Amino acid sequence: MFDVLAQWWWLAVDWFSAHAIEPALAFAHLGDRIGEPEDIAAALLIGLLQIVIIACVFRPLETLAPAERWNDRKLTGVDLRFSFALVALSPLVAFLVLSPFAQMFGRALDLAGLPSEGLLHYFPWIQAHPLIAFVVYYLANDLAYYWMHRAQHAIPWWWALHNMHHSQRQVNCWTNARVNWLDVVIESCLLATVGLIMGTDAGQFAALVLLTQLVQDLAHTNTRLGFGRILDKFIVDPRFHRLHHMTMDPARPNLHNCNFGQVLSIWDNLFGTALYGEPPRRNGVDDPIVDADNGRGAIAMQWYSLRRFGRAFASRAGWKPQDVAFDTNHRPLPVSEHHKSD
Repeated sequence: MFDVLAQWWWLAVDWFSAHAIEPALAFAHLGDRIGEPEDIAAALLIGLLQIVIIACVFRPLETLAPAERWNDRKLTGVDLRFSFALVALSPLVAFLVLSPFAQMFGRALDLAGLPSEGLLHYFPWIQAHPLIAFVVYYLANDLAYYWMHRAQHAIPWWWALHNMHHSQRQVNCWTNARVNWLDVVIESCLLATVGLIMGTDAGQFAALVLLTQLVQDLAHTNTRLGFGRILDKFIVDPRFHRLHHMTMDPARPNLHNCNFGQVLSIWDNLFGTALYGEPPRRNGVDDPIVDADNGRGAIAMQWYSLRRFGRAFASRAGWKPQDVAFDTNHRPLPVSEHHKSD
C-alpha cells in the first residue's frame, strides 16, 4: 500500500514538474538555479494539497462542531494569508536554505567516516521494509520536534519568535501557518538534521511532511471533536492541542506549559507534560506587546516578532530559560518583574 501511494505521488510530481514548473523556470530564465524542478513541484503540491484539505474538511468542521463560537472571524484572516504565503515560501526554504545545509552536513559525515546514507544504513532489514523505515524515522522526527517545541517555549529569544504563533486569540484551522519565517528556517534545519542522520529518502520525507502538516492543521481546528480517551493518549487531537494555546493562569502559573507534541501525544505522557480534562480556556498571550500582533498584518507581524527576537538574543535574560514578557522597547523581562513594572 505504501509503495502504491508513493508511486502515485511521484507520478503527480513528475506531471506537475513537466507541465508547470519547468515551463515557469524556463520563462523566468532560472533553469535549475533555485533547485530541481521535481523538488519544487513536490513542495508546492504538498502545500496545495494541504490547503485543499483544510478548506474542504477542517473548515467545515469548525462550523459543524465549534469549540468556541465567535461573533466574527476577523482575526483568522491573517492566518489564511500566511497559509498561502507558506505554499510559495516552502520551496525557497527548502532549496535556498536546506539544500546547501544538507550538502554541508553530507560532507561532514564523509569527513567523519560515517555513512552518508544515515543510521538506517546499519539496519538493512529496516531499509528493506519502507513502511517500517518510515515509522522509525517518524518516531525520531516527532520526538525531536517535541523537545524542540519545549525549547521554543523555554528559551526567551526563541519564544520571541514562536510567540507570534501563540498570539492568535481565535485559534483556527489556518493557525498552523501563523509562524515567524526565521523560526521556520531554524525548525527546518533542525528537523532536516534528524532526517539526514536517520537516512530518510525523498519519498519518505514528502509523506512525513504532508502527514505532519495535516495532523497539525487538524489539531489547531476550532472544533470540540476529539479522538477518545485511549487514542488521545497517542495522537494529538484538537482538544489536546487547544490547551497548549491557553493564556497563562496566574493562579496556576505552570499550567500553560503543556501538550507540546506535534503529532504524537505519547511524548507528553512519557515526560510529564500532558494535560487532559481541563475545561476550555481562553487562547492567546496575555503579554500586551505580543497580543498587539492581532491588530497587525502578516508583514508587520514578522517585523515586530523579529524586533522582539533581536532584543532577546542580545540580552542576558534572553538566554536564561524562563517565562518572559516584553517591555515597550521589546526587551525581555522575567514575568515576575514585568508584573511589578505594570
